Amino acid sequence: MSNSIKLGSRIINRQSKPYVIAEIGVNHEGSMDQAKRLIDQAKKGGADAAKFQSYKAGTLASKHSPSYWDTSKEPTKSQYELFQKYDKFGPDDYMALAEHCRHNDLDFLSTPFDDAAIEFLDPIVPFFKIASADLTNIPFLRKVASKGKPIVLSTGASTLVEIDLAVDAITQAGSVEIGLLHCILNYPTSNNNAHLRMIEGLKRAYPRNIIGYSDHTLPDDSMTSLLSAYLLGAVIIEKHFTDDKSLPGNDHYHAMDQYDLARFVNLAESIHELLGPTEHKAPINTELISRKNARRSIVLARDVSVGHKLIAADLTYKRPGSGISPLYWDSIIDRRTTRALETDHILQWQDLAADEE
Repeated sequence: MSNSIKLGSRIINRQSKPYVIAEIGVNHEGSMDQAKRLIDQAKKGGADAAKFQSYKAGTLASKHSPSYWDTSKEPTKSQYELFQKYDKFGPDDYMALAEHCRHNDLDFLSTPFDDAAIEFLDPIVPFFKIASADLTNIPFLRKVASKGKPIVLSTGASTLVEIDLAVDAITQAGSVEIGLLHCILNYPTSNNNAHLRMIEGLKRAYPRNIIGYSDHTLPDDSMTSLLSAYLLGAVIIEKHFTDDKSLPGNDHYHAMDQYDLARFVNLAESIHELLGPTEHKAPINTELISRKNARRSIVLARDVSVGHKLIAADLTYKRPGSGISPLYWDSIIDRRTTRALETDHILQWQDLAADEE
């Protein structure tokens, strides 16, 4: 299993800047023109991908499926009734949206929710994104994985045991590039329920997988939840996307818009630059002059004659660091000089005789 994942034209590893998915979902509300406008806005905001949802109410939910969202924001109390409002697009529509994404140099994605969607999406998506609700749907996961493409799987409302079973099923069915997104399955998610530290837990539990975050919190001007997730190690970021956060119902009220997206992308670029390319602590090239000139060397505190046996009182430490480092202070004591030296001389190894046995 790889510790990177190919998402469209990008190879994402744990040091990458975020791969950002603008989750349009069904916020187009059945309008092809609106769907294309949202793709245009996702591009302007700086997303890497625009994502939709491909389902039919009849294959997704029974007619007796209760809601699990905030009904003060979305009053429909039946999943079946809600999904029926937005299931009008068919394969040809998704083909057209994929082409519109291509013209915008955006990756086209759509989450499949039934077997038919897997089949018609396979030729037009660079990878599959699977919803949290299908993490335990083993036969469905196997069918997606059999296509051999990378898979990004949301983990909302799941246990580590369930994630293990899902990852095993996907791997055994043929997909070895798997990204796991921390997610809280609340619509919306309050800040005190976001539990972003779980990102660190996923990184520990799945060191060979790329970890990300699918967000349902209400966006603020600083895009705090997304930036915090990135700082904790989420390098795939997904958030619902709209052109009007004040619209009633469905996924508008906890979505970001083009301007939220642009703020996040710009801030993430700055943070990516600040974080640098590696976790390994070592001097960087621009510090080499500082290592030489700002560090200390062992310096003579008084004149000494040739053959003098050095004691601590003969020595001090001063800048620059072009001589023997004080790291070797104890090794210098009792060494004899090879020549007469004056006060403030920066001690060099050639000034000293070999250690006496």
